[in-house]
Amino acid sequence: MAGQLTRVRRSLFAVHPARSLVMAFGAVIVLGTFLLMLPVSSQEGGATGFVTALFTSTSAVCVTGLVVVDTGTYWSGFGEGVILALIQIGGFGIMTMASLLALLVSGRLRLRMQLTAQAETKSLGIGDVRRVLLGVAGTTLAVELAVGAWLALRFRFGYDRSIAESAYSGLFHAVSAFNNAGFGLHADSLTPYAQDPWVTVPIALAVILGGLGFPVLLELLRHRTRRRLTGRRTWTLHTRMTLLATAALLLTGTVFTCLLEWANPGTLGPFDWDEKLLNGFFHSAMSRTAGFNAVDIGAMHASTLLMTCTLMFIGGGSAGTAGGIKVTTFAVLAAAIWAEVRGEPNSTVMGRRLAPHVLRQALTVALLAVGLVIAATLALLTVSSAPMEAVLFEAVSAFGTVGLSTGITADFPDSGRLVLILLMFVGRLGPVTLVSALALRERTRRYQLPEERPVIG
Repeated sequence: MAGQLTRVRRSLFAVHPARSLVMAFGAVIVLGTFLLMLPVSSQEGGATGFVTALFTSTSAVCVTGLVVVDTGTYWSGFGEGVILALIQIGGFGIMTMASLLALLVSGRLRLRMQLTAQAETKSLGIGDVRRVLLGVAGTTLAVELAVGAWLALRFRFGYDRSIAESAYSGLFHAVSAFNNAGFGLHADSLTPYAQDPWVTVPIALAVILGGLGFPVLLELLRHRTRRRLTGRRTWTLHTRMTLLATAALLLTGTVFTCLLEWANPGTLGPFDWDEKLLNGFFHSAMSRTAGFNAVDIGAMHASTLLMTCTLMFIGGGSAGTAGGIKVTTFAVLAAAIWAEVRGEPNSTVMGRRLAPHVLRQALTVALLAVGLVIAATLALLTVSSAPMEAVLFEAVSAFGTVGLSTGITADFPDSGRLVLILLMFVGRLGPVTLVSALALRERTRRYQLPEERPVIG
């Protein structure tokens, strides 16, 4: 009898890791919604509507950056502080939970540390949990304080702002950038600094670092010390795939943005050639999942919007602040396609063979993401009169937790905003929880069904 009670108690309190992650973020969103609805959170002193508060809280916790009211003019200092806290919780919390979830998955399966779409791993012990958490916290604070101090000095001496205003603006944008949130204190985001590399470049670097994912950052720091001691540098396949794919996508986005928008009078047209390259690079970096913009997104050509949608859908690195399906998922799918084209039986990347379950997980994440974006776009088109390319852009931006917008976010009715809220939430937590659930449910079948080959193509 006592044993039965113990098993029942364990079943009640043993929560699936993926479910606990969703519940935790849902609770923070609800708390943020309540705080933003308070009269003290708005500059006018009136209560904020439920959908507006829920949208803003979800966007902050999911580090997206889409807004239905201007952050700098609508919210009071208290409201902006709540948003900043939600961004930090959403960024630090999701990174910590994602890393711990990966540790839990690998520990339960008695494997080495396995991240999303990762084929090469490293062994973990009990002490690694504490080391990862301290590394996440230390890296977050170091990058945010460094970028915040730089921006504060630039705002103080380059734009003659007060010390308090410069420090607050620098810290706010640094936290928002490293967490890939995209929240800004200006109605036009960072367009006033489009020609100032001392502002845009540090923010872009913070976005890129946050988007790499903490497993990659911690490994780079650890191997830097090891290389200094041993003279050798060995990176895991996950790190090499993330770095290579990130560099390739940044370069591709920069080239295509410059080519497509070079003569556009509404975007890059008025700039000098070096400023065009700067803003092409900045847009490419922001498209990965940040949400800041230094040029008018609504004035871009449809071809540029489509290219940006592709970058937003792919997103950044696993177990970091980025959204999307993740660059490793994209790289795994590309490797599978390349192997099939060449007629090879196995998918290989950089001298390593990818496990079949990794390919299945990558395909599952990608196809479910495509289906979700298409369904959300159809739902938004039924409640909005905006052009299809603008609505699709908004849906992909919400799913990828990017925050870039053509300017139609505030025009959606409450039903459309609720669709975007769901997209932001699923886009932020969906890939992590889905892959974790798939890994935890993996089992070996002790028999084989008869083989059949349906016609393909």
